[in-house]
Amino acid sequence: MMWLVENWVILVVGIAGVAIGVSVVYDFSKLPTQKQVKTVKEWLLYACIQAEKELGGGTGQLKLRYVWDLFIARFPYLTKVVSFELFSRWVDMALVEMRMLLTQNKAIQEVVKGEAV
Repeated sequence: MMWLVENWVILVVGIAGVAIGVSVVYDFSKLPTQKQVKTVKEWLLYACIQAEKELGGGTGQLKLRYVWDLFIARFPYLTKVVSFELFSRWVDMALVEMRMLLTQNKAIQEVVKGEAV
């Protein structure tokens, strides 16, 4: 018993270290898998098309915020592990694909523009 009284600091630091270690391992296990990332990136293409349809051209930051809000609603668990900067890069990749689809696919142009092109 006397040992506990004399070394309580070591015991508290040890317990805190174990708790931090468990927390780090748990957080790492929650990171998105490659399949989850692929699903999110495919969904982002849809969300970017929706944002383009709703908000039109020349509203880049507003569309980014619109897609972020859709992302939070659709994937609330991923918002804890995906930074806004990473999300923004994913959106940029989806926008490149969307622009390519808009130039090549008349049906998508009609969905976005709302009229026959």
